[in-house]
Amino acid sequence: MPPMRNGRTPCAAHSRTTDRIRTLSSIEYFYAGYSAFAYLGHEELLRIARASGRKIDHKPFDLRKLLTTTGAQPFAARSNAHKDYFFGREIERWAAYRGIPVMTGTPRYHAHDITLSNCMLIAGLVQVVDIDKLAHEMLRAHWVDDFDLDNPDDLRRIGHRAGVDPAPLLGAAGSEEVQRIYRQNTEEAIDRSIFGSPTYFVDGDMFYGQDRLELIAHTLKI
Repeated sequence: MPPMRNGRTPCAAHSRTTDRIRTLSSIEYFYAGYSAFAYLGHEELLRIARASGRKIDHKPFDLRKLLTTTGAQPFAARSNAHKDYFFGREIERWAAYRGIPVMTGTPRYHAHDITLSNCMLIAGLVQVVDIDKLAHEMLRAHWVDDFDLDNPDDLRRIGHRAGVDPAPLLGAAGSEEVQRIYRQNTEEAIDRSIFGSPTYFVDGDMFYGQDRLELIAHTLKI
């Protein structure tokens, strides 16, 4: 067995150093595949990543589980005034500002389960597809075309739109590897005091909400 130093094998220390370097050269992106505000900021995030030379470290997570740990009201329990403003007028306003389309109102299937769609994204990461494009097509399909992200047929259509074969992704979505990553992403989001989607980290500094993307651009001097 190789000698240990400070309680770690050289291999473990090297792995942690590699993870740290990867984090510092990327923008960590915690989001759920049905998130309105992740959709509103996604194209701008891609632009910032390209301009700064950083990759996006996608971390789809279980937003609904996280919300049970933050004390936030469930969406259905919020007042109509809150929903009309934050999930109505604010979405319309930001879509106009970003120059992207958005449907009127909330998607019909927004309350459906989010596990399959998030795990399809993680399967895309594992299988090394164009995850930036797949995530964008998923978010756009839900918030523009009213797709049901718990419907395998709609998810197949999303995969085709993104130019990837959806069958291997959907086949792997329920695998232990993908489910483990999904749990890890969710636990990490809770441990790092994230309280919504999207949340970004730049060199360990947290930025919550797509309306902070301009601050990220400022931080990265682009």
